[in-house]
Amino acid sequence: MKVLVIEDNVSLLESIRQILTDEYEVDTADNGEDGLFMAQQSIYDIIILDVMLPGIDGFEIVRKIREAKIDTSVLFLTAKDALEDRVRGLEMGGDDYLVKPFQAPELKARIRALLRRSGIISLEQHVKYRNIELLEKEKDILVDGKVIKMTLKQFELLEYLIQNNGKILTREQIFDRIWGFDSDTTIAIVEVFIHHLRKKLEPFNYHKDIQTVRGIGYMLKQP
Repeated sequence: MKVLVIEDNVSLLESIRQILTDEYEVDTADNGEDGLFMAQQSIYDIIILDVMLPGIDGFEIVRKIREAKIDTSVLFLTAKDALEDRVRGLEMGGDDYLVKPFQAPELKARIRALLRRSGIISLEQHVKYRNIELLEKEKDILVDGKVIKMTLKQFELLEYLIQNNGKILTREQIFDRIWGFDSDTTIAIVEVFIHHLRKKLEPFNYHKDIQTVRGIGYMLKQP
């Protein structure tokens, strides 16, 4: 799963990255402008957002992404524990808050709680769709009880589709999420990998669940 951390304290930003990198893929921004741009790509499972940022503050970032109908869970980080700040953050579209200083176990627990609340993970932290289950440790999948070998990118692509079951994902979102903003390849790789993924699921008749939305992208949905 992919996490965006927006925090202008560079040492704290690096500490959070190190805390989370064993469980998540972590992107970072140390200012509001870059953070807003990255958040607007709608490729993250959760955003960890400092309230006090130079330029564009955390409240404004949340306001803008909610206006754009981006429903990514947002965990506010704030040095302020005044009630009005916590209430303002939640009313503007934040999902939870964590007051600085905090301990690593609490940060991880808050993230897991938000991911469960949004339906991205279950209590067992399994990612499933119909009779397809993702085997996180092995990076393979279990389809109707049979283990199917996957490449890392195929696994990540299917995981992203499952996490957004029923939602349209643009080719740009998929490319930025799986290959990254600075990838040397081109967006055409998305279509190639969708084709490969369908071929792996075809023997089980799940290939039709990966639906093409003409001119936009793809959506995982039972036909």
